[in-house]
Amino acid sequence: MFSLDRKIFLYLALLTSACTPNTEVTEKSLTPIGEWHHHGSDHASTKYADLDQIDASNFSKLEIIWRWDSADHRIDEELLYFTGDYRATPIMVEGIVYAATNHSQVAALDAATGEELWVFDPESYKSGPPNFSPVQTRGIEYWTDGEVERIFVATLGKQLVSIDITTGLPDPDFGDAGFVDLSDNLGRLEFEINNITHGAPPIAVGNTVIVGSKIYDYTMQNRSPPGHVRAYDARSGEFKWRFNTIPQAGEEYNETWENNSWQTAGNTNVWSFMSADDELGLVYLPVSTPTNDYWGGMRHGENVYAESLICLDAETGKRLWHFQTVHHGVWDYDIPAAPNLIDIEVDGRKIKAVAQVSKTGFTYVFDRVTGEPVWPIEERAVPQSSVPGEKTNPTQPHPTWPLPFERIGVSEDDLIDFTPEIKAEAIQIASEYLLGPIFTPPIVKGQDGKRSTLVLPGAAGGANFPGASVDPNNATLFIPSQTRAIGMALVEPPSGSSAWPYVIQYDGTDGPQGLPLLKPPYRRITAIDMNSGEHSWQIPFGKGPTEHPAIAHLQLGELGTRYNDVIAEGGVLVTKTLVISYLAQKDEIDAEATGSILRAHDKESGDLVAALAVEPRLHGAPMSYWHEGQQYIAVAAGGRADNAELVTFALPQ
Repeated sequence: MFSLDRKIFLYLALLTSACTPNTEVTEKSLTPIGEWHHHGSDHASTKYADLDQIDASNFSKLEIIWRWDSADHRIDEELLYFTGDYRATPIMVEGIVYAATNHSQVAALDAATGEELWVFDPESYKSGPPNFSPVQTRGIEYWTDGEVERIFVATLGKQLVSIDITTGLPDPDFGDAGFVDLSDNLGRLEFEINNITHGAPPIAVGNTVIVGSKIYDYTMQNRSPPGHVRAYDARSGEFKWRFNTIPQAGEEYNETWENNSWQTAGNTNVWSFMSADDELGLVYLPVSTPTNDYWGGMRHGENVYAESLICLDAETGKRLWHFQTVHHGVWDYDIPAAPNLIDIEVDGRKIKAVAQVSKTGFTYVFDRVTGEPVWPIEERAVPQSSVPGEKTNPTQPHPTWPLPFERIGVSEDDLIDFTPEIKAEAIQIASEYLLGPIFTPPIVKGQDGKRSTLVLPGAAGGANFPGASVDPNNATLFIPSQTRAIGMALVEPPSGSSAWPYVIQYDGTDGPQGLPLLKPPYRRITAIDMNSGEHSWQIPFGKGPTEHPAIAHLQLGELGTRYNDVIAEGGVLVTKTLVISYLAQKDEIDAEATGSILRAHDKESGDLVAALAVEPRLHGAPMSYWHEGQQYIAVAAGGRADNAELVTFALPQ
């Protein structure tokens, strides 16, 4: 925490900025209406476009206006490695769209036609692939000081690059001819450097560029780098500060890494998107789980700052406050998404808030200046681990409000029960698992005759990296999520193959006759009024298994689409009237279909108002911009087995 003087100073700054009318739109205040300057539209990560040319009446008339084939297709195939689906979110500044490719190239495109203006190739692929796959570059960052404009990209080859937005060339005054080596300044030398890379964009606040990292989760050795967060001067590239997400000797909370485990523990990194309050100069970091994700016998203690939301002064790297959402995590409950900055009014009190959704299915809400919870968060007793060498924390944080947006924990009441026969079969299948409330730890496989612990939300359930979106006009949070349970068991690895005595083994959780084991909805969108904390609406998202022969006769309506490896994870775009997202056609039409279905829901009710089948297989976060009298929606598509491309929709002229 920080002193009362510091709090008073920041509140005065807020009051002053609130009372001063904006005479012009600057980068430090608002992104101009119709532009999209950052991955989440703005540093508050609203993913909101204040546009309404595309609405319920004409959404189904959208057409593909232009497509841009990823520049990665031009690279010698012998140099490339597998990067999976194309997910990078483009940005738009003053009529030009800027897009990253999976292999960290950056292109400038005409916003109306997609005509290529320049492409910059940092040649990061020449460093070879990291030790895990797939990885891809998911976005870029725009920065200006009012005079110069730059694009920053953190590449898969561990480079931070500053690109002149006009020429498409590296800034010669930044680092070494435009490049900074991100294999440096981690503060520890003994680790496997090929276990670290970069996927999410950096974030530029004031004159500081802040960089997270993506670190291999499933290593068999305890040699992963620490996920310390680093910052560089936006003009010169000079190293400014490092925040140690694993506290080092003499630092606060070092004692929460018992038996000197802070010296060797890795990960605890910020692999997802960061947010910032530009007016206050504060940056918010969503932090992940330490190595090993599922057995913590070599890192006893609470392990602060793992799985924490951290607020730092962007200029100095000084921690102002933090909140740990999971103590000594063994469930892979990373905070996987950008925090959402949102101004709310609770019981007559105006609050500059930050809302953090997570894999746990909870929404954690704080005063973003002080770190005080807006609504109480209680430490509650949770089941303890029986795994040899493990020592889980006796309590875990439980937000009391808003209510969870996902089902948390599993009991018999959560099992599928469309018919008595289906329910009986579900009970029989579930008897093979250990059921329990959220934070029930994984067991050793076969313990008490059980296959594994049935964990809900699972590591890929709840909210994930698409995160939530915000309507800043009415303080509503829109959360896409999925009810995805997973069986988690610990097993002994082959002798001599691992530093850990136990490693994770997942169990599938199919239910009766191939149906899900749990009740629907299996995917949903939840709208929360953040002034009251009430759920405004919650809808199943997608058709789901309604045509399964065991239940087709019940005519159940939408159940929410189940997770599988072709489901897009783009998240939600919010406009003046619509909530826009998409699903894979194979789940909405038939198992052989390809492509995607764009869907528009009414923002006030959640009702589905329009849908449109499109040929491309969409994967990125949808964004929207305004250019020369027309509203566009752009989404990254393809990758994996398809050509990666940027696809842009608009109404016919």
